[in-house]
Amino acid sequence: MTVNETVTIKLDQFLKLVGAVQTGGEAKLIIQTGEVRVNGEIETRRGRKLVTGDRILARGQAFFVDLSEAEL
Repeated sequence: MTVNETVTIKLDQFLKLVGAVQTGGEAKLIIQTGEVRVNGEIETRRGRKLVTGDRILARGQAFFVDLSEAEL
C-alpha cells in the first residue's frame, strides 16, 4: 500500500463485521430504509466507503470506525 492509499470498508460490510446485522440482506434493508447514520447524517448507500474516524449509529448502537490495524 502506498502512502496516498486510504484503507476503507463499505458500510454494509462494516455493519456485518461489528455484528449490527447478521446478513448482507439485513444490512441492505436497514440502510435503504434510513435506519443508519454516518457522522450524524442518514445514509442510504450501502456501498458508502467508511474511513477511520467515521461514527456509525445503527439500531440504537453507536460504532466508531478504526481501520488503523486492518489486515489487507
